[in-house]
Amino acid sequence: MHFTELDTPALCVDLDVLEKNIRDLQNACDQLEIGLRVHTKTHKTPAIARLQIAAGAIGIVSQKLGEAEAMADGGIQDILIPYNIVGQPKLARLTRLIQSGKSTLTVAADSADTVDGLSQAATAAGCRIRTIVEMDTGGGRVGTQSPADTLALAQHIDQLPGLDFTGVMTYPSSERARPFLDEVREGAHKSGLPLHIISGGGTGSETISKSLGCTETRIGSYAYEGMTRVGKREDLDPTRCPLRLVVTVVSTSRPGQAIVDAGQKAFTSYPPTPYGYCLEQPELFLKGMSVEHGHVDTTAANRPVNVGDILSFIPLHGGMTTNLHDRIFALRNGEVVEEWAVAGRGRAQ
Repeated sequence: MHFTELDTPALCVDLDVLEKNIRDLQNACDQLEIGLRVHTKTHKTPAIARLQIAAGAIGIVSQKLGEAEAMADGGIQDILIPYNIVGQPKLARLTRLIQSGKSTLTVAADSADTVDGLSQAATAAGCRIRTIVEMDTGGGRVGTQSPADTLALAQHIDQLPGLDFTGVMTYPSSERARPFLDEVREGAHKSGLPLHIISGGGTGSETISKSLGCTETRIGSYAYEGMTRVGKREDLDPTRCPLRLVVTVVSTSRPGQAIVDAGQKAFTSYPPTPYGYCLEQPELFLKGMSVEHGHVDTTAANRPVNVGDILSFIPLHGGMTTNLHDRIFALRNGEVVEEWAVAGRGRAQ
């Protein structure tokens, strides 16, 4: 089936472009001799994670426990959850997932309250939880606030039953993190604490992560690229950005405008405009959206835009767009060759 025969809106990915993106970053990390841990929040799709692992990634990152559950069910072996897991329902799910033996799981924490809960849950379930400390080296979001706090929490983890202290992580990797990391590394060595994992992160972070002495770098958006990665609409390139939302023109009643059958609930309402790049006619652009209507500016069109026309848009934010769809159609030369479940979508818990 050709993609123009799909019922729309249909989320599609060009396999040739996706595979090149996966291959290029993996080669860069291999040359740097740093592990690549891919962030699945971008695609939320076990099939794509398996492609990344097959190319050489050491494992994945799943920001939420629900997404990790979906990835474990999809056959992914090594999963890091870089998020404080708090509350009895989540702790019970975490220990069940560990006990299932589907995957090796590592979790991050930044406070004694969080690791105490992890320890209590592990002890009650009779399992062990691999735990790393998240550090705030400038991100201003979560994480221990100083090297001393980091080492104190690491020692606390090391002494708690049911937990295995495994290392540290930071986001984003940047030069300003160097003094913090150096002090943590030195203190851990003096204290006899093993840093099996020193995890850096952020798109484009592989070189600085290696320079900082990280053992791995966490990167996700490279798979899709997209406007949030390349910067401007005019820089979007179908040879670089594999994701497309295929839509149908449903109205041209207003001069200079076409309406397509995908709006905020299909593209996302993520600002700013324009929301994407049209492959068939780059001079067209989505100037705005209603909940279920995409408003396309056709004033610069080089040929008529008619009701029933099929258009393909590279979305502004591939990760947010993907989270609105149950499935992705994988294309090769415009033909649908596979259909993948977006198993991690909506897994916010």
